[in-house]
Amino acid sequence: MDTQPQKKSFGQWIKTSITVRMLMVGILILVLLIPLSYIKNLIQERSFRQEEVVSEINQKWGNQVLLYGPVLKIPYQIHHPKKIWDEKTKGYITEDKITVHYSYFFPNTLDINANIESETLKRGIYESVVYTSDMNIKGAFTAPNFEMQDIKTEDILWNKATVIINSTNSKGIKSNLELQLGSEKYPLRSRYSKNSYTNTLETKFLKEVSIPKENSIDFSLHLKINGSEQLRFIPVGRETNVSMTSNWSSPSFNGNYLPDTKTKQITKDGFKADWKILEINREFEQEFFGELPEITSSAFGVKLLIPVDEYQKSERATKYGYLVIALTFLVFFLIQSISKIHIHPFQYLMIGLALTMFYTLLISISEHSSFLHAYGIAGVSVVILISMYSKAILKSFKFMGFIAASLAALYAFIFVIIQLENYALLVGSIGLFLILGTIMMVSRKIDWGNY
Repeated sequence: MDTQPQKKSFGQWIKTSITVRMLMVGILILVLLIPLSYIKNLIQERSFRQEEVVSEINQKWGNQVLLYGPVLKIPYQIHHPKKIWDEKTKGYITEDKITVHYSYFFPNTLDINANIESETLKRGIYESVVYTSDMNIKGAFTAPNFEMQDIKTEDILWNKATVIINSTNSKGIKSNLELQLGSEKYPLRSRYSKNSYTNTLETKFLKEVSIPKENSIDFSLHLKINGSEQLRFIPVGRETNVSMTSNWSSPSFNGNYLPDTKTKQITKDGFKADWKILEINREFEQEFFGELPEITSSAFGVKLLIPVDEYQKSERATKYGYLVIALTFLVFFLIQSISKIHIHPFQYLMIGLALTMFYTLLISISEHSSFLHAYGIAGVSVVILISMYSKAILKSFKFMGFIAASLAALYAFIFVIIQLENYALLVGSIGLFLILGTIMMVSRKIDWGNY
C-alpha cells in the first residue's frame, strides 16, 4: 500500500523535473555529435577527392610555373699540381691534374612581359583554374668577371659557353624555344639536372660573336607555356622588371616581393601588376662559381585563386553544428519548462537528426549549384520540417512561428559569419552575447524551484 504512491511520485518527478530534462538534453547533444563527426569526415573525403581531380587536371595541362634564368654558363679549368715519385728519375716530379668547373653569370638587365589567359577546366562536378602565358623575355649580359676567383684567361673555356634556363614545368611549354643572343639564334634543349625541382633547358655551345667577353650582348626569347595555380619568377637580373596582365579577377600576389602599388590594378575583368627588383634588394649575388645555388625562396609572382570553394564553406558551417543543435534544444527546453508541455526524448532526437540533415543537404546540393542556393534550400527545408513537427508536439501556432523564426534567424546569423573574414569573430561574439542575453531574460520565467 505504501509503495504505490512512491512509484507514482517518482514517475511524476521524472516527467516534471527540470534537472532531469537538462540531463536528457545534454546527453542527446552528446549523442548527436556522432552523426556530426561523420558529416565532417564526409566533407573532408569529398574535399580530398576534389584535390585529387584538380591535381590530375593540372598535371595533364601543366603544373605551376617557376622561371629561373636565362643564365650564362661558362666552364673553366682549375689546376691541381701534385708531386709524385718517379722511378725512372728516382725523384719527385710535378703532375698537373686539371678539373673542369662551371661559372654562372646572371644578366645585367632582365625584362619580362607576361600575358596570362586563364580558364577553368571541369571534370564531373570538379573544376580547376589553368592558364596559358605568352611571355616576351629581354635583357643583356655584360662581360663576366673572373678576377675575384683568380682564374686566368687561358683557363676559361670560352668555346664551351652556353646559356641555361630553369623551369618547373617544361612539359607545359607550347612553343619552340629559340634564344636570340646578339645576331645569332640558339635553340634550347632539355638537359639532365641534379635539381629535381626544376628542369634545365640549355643552348648548344655559343659562337664567339655571342659571348660578351668585352661588350654586353642583348638577348630575347619568346615563351608560350601552359600552367596552373601559380606563375613565378626569380629576379636574376641586376635590374629585373616584370609586367603581368591577365583576365583572372582573383589574383594573390605572393613570394618575396610585392608588385608596385601605384600601377597594380584589379578589376572584374582581370588584373595588371608590375615589379621592379634591383640587385641590392636580393639576398644573392650576381655570379656563382661551382654550381647554381638554391634561391627559389626569392621567387615572386601571382597565384590564381579560386574563390573559397563549397567544401571549405560547408566545413566552416559544420563547425557551428554544435551551436545550432544546442540552441535549438535550448529553445524547446525553455518552451517546455514555461508552458509545462511534455516533450519526449525521442522527439528531441528527431529534431536533432533533422538539424544534422541540413549539412548533408548543404554538401550534396552545393556540388551541383552555388553555396548560396544550397544553403538557402537546405535551410528552408529544415526550418519547415522542424516547424511542422513542433506544431504537432507543442499544439500551438504561436510556438510553431517562434521556432521557425528562431531557426531562420540562427541560420541567417551563421551564414553571415561564414561570409565574413576580418569581422567574423567580432560579429560572432556580438551575436552570441545577444543570444545569451535573450536566454537569460526568458529563463527568468522558469520556476527553478521545481528541480
